[in-house]
Amino acid sequence: MAKLLEGKLALVLGVANKWSLAYSIAQAFLREGATLALTYLGERQRAAIEELFKDQNLAALLPCDVTKDEDLAALAESLRGLGRPLDAVVHSVAFANREDLAQPFVETSREGFLLAQNVSAYSLVAVARATAPLMTQGGSLSTLTYLGSTRVVTNYNVMGVAKASLEAAMRYLASELGPRKIRVNAISAGPVKTASARAVKDFSSILDVVATRAPLRRNTDPAEVADTALFLASDLGRGVTGNILFVDAGMQILAF
Repeated sequence: MAKLLEGKLALVLGVANKWSLAYSIAQAFLREGATLALTYLGERQRAAIEELFKDQNLAALLPCDVTKDEDLAALAESLRGLGRPLDAVVHSVAFANREDLAQPFVETSREGFLLAQNVSAYSLVAVARATAPLMTQGGSLSTLTYLGSTRVVTNYNVMGVAKASLEAAMRYLASELGPRKIRVNAISAGPVKTASARAVKDFSSILDVVATRAPLRRNTDPAEVADTALFLASDLGRGVTGNILFVDAGMQILAF
């Protein structure tokens, strides 16, 4: 099979380090021939990403704080400057205060709640608004979610509520952007040892439960998530929109 993303320009937001799902997705896109643009938040993260991709040819490495509309406008302008349509966007961005993941959900502060919603959910809307005009030939917008959006996962707390909002936003965007041939989907990945996941109290116990009880009797491999993102970004996923694709070793089918 020919390289699935040959000739396509893709933007991946959220690469933080080699353990992040966005990093695995970026590597899969490069492997399949995509021209890749990445974003960073702060000079420290920029240096880390440059080191991770030092032997690979990136089309652009651009600053972007998804909570700032001016940053998103500048991002879109920089991408427009590449002189070609944008074909795929991966939104792998989420954040909540550590204390809001360590205390009972009922104790979540108003500020903490709004912060999690802004970074983890509204940012998908903001990114779509900034990048959709660049998808002049249609394209794919994918985001990352988790089962805690619809089921209570101990200590996931405010992030679970933010992911529920993210999934609803995904469906509304899929409906509105569909006439422009832009597909919008979410990947619900099983728990993976990422830097952000370590902020969830007793996260290792979640991994232990999944490895014991999931139908495949193992945890999720980041490469599996990356290949699903690849499918959605490629022409193989041309008929898929408004969906949540579970990549979690089957954990979502269990009642408890």
